[in-house]
Amino acid sequence: MVKYLSQWYQRKFSDPHAVTLVIILICSFLFVYLFSNLLMPVFVAVAIAFLLDLPVHRLMQVGLSRLSAVVIVVSGFIGLSLMTILGVFPIVWRQSSNLLQEVPHMITQGQSYLLTLPEQYPELVKAEQIETFINLVNDKILEWGQVALQASLNSISDLVALMIYFILVPLMVFFFLKDKHELVKSFTRFLPKERRMATQVSNEMNQQILNYIRGKLIEILVIGISSTIAFVILDLQYAVLLGVLVGLSVLVPYVGATIVTIPVVLVALFQFGVTSDFGYVMLAYGIIQALDGNLLVPLLFSEAVNLHPVTIIIAVILFGGLWGFWGVFFAIPLATLVKAIINAWSSSQVEEVT
Repeated sequence: MVKYLSQWYQRKFSDPHAVTLVIILICSFLFVYLFSNLLMPVFVAVAIAFLLDLPVHRLMQVGLSRLSAVVIVVSGFIGLSLMTILGVFPIVWRQSSNLLQEVPHMITQGQSYLLTLPEQYPELVKAEQIETFINLVNDKILEWGQVALQASLNSISDLVALMIYFILVPLMVFFFLKDKHELVKSFTRFLPKERRMATQVSNEMNQQILNYIRGKLIEILVIGISSTIAFVILDLQYAVLLGVLVGLSVLVPYVGATIVTIPVVLVALFQFGVTSDFGYVMLAYGIIQALDGNLLVPLLFSEAVNLHPVTIIIAVILFGGLWGFWGVFFAIPLATLVKAIINAWSSSQVEEVT
């Protein structure tokens, strides 16, 4: 066993470039894992700067200086973000409040309907089963209410953190874009010279991550806007709120669409009942989800869809558990990173053999 491990170690780590890659990966993982909570604004700023670097580069090709291009792009980004927040957030907040006020009535209406099932289907449903189910639901509602209350008590500190985000993140984005080359050059000075595999992985992932972030934002906007328009046309209550939820659900592949279906179905069911209008809402929602999964996702993420669905779900669970929302958001590119590392390592071993 020791001999086998020794041979494996010599075969895999005989290349100093492979050792450098492993050290960089371990140090990066430990740094992000240990300091992610403290440096999350920095990571957010890096992700935004990474996304905005393309329009800055395009403006520089037109003839503008880097400073002028950065000022224009960052100003446009801040203005667009403020317009979106001020335009959409009040509507979402108002509809969320109305929906929360409507929840007790929905629960009462649902319980009344469930209590009629033993009379309609005495051979299939027993009154004791319905009462047990209702008690279980009530207990869960009380439990969720306590969680919501605790979350509301913690919202003050979250609000302060959000204000810090609004101030610090745009500043860091500006300086990351303005001084990009100097910062990259300063960082690479601390890396070993034997970093061919690390450079290969970095070059492979650079364009993929950029395409992923850009594609994910486009997917959120397209699905969110189309869902909102469809819900408004069908006169569904809380259309903007549900449209935003459907748009954000694409952040979590497969799982997000499953979870967000629940509020869409419940709101439509309590508003329309089992009628043709309810069927139209479900049909429109199903068409949007089908177009997203079969047209939009393959079009935007041609590289990412090469990953098996089980691999994507495992990546969402693993990285989401490690880094929360941002781990979920970057689950697919992180899984692609693992795949790129394996490919680079395999190609290195093949080159040695040949």
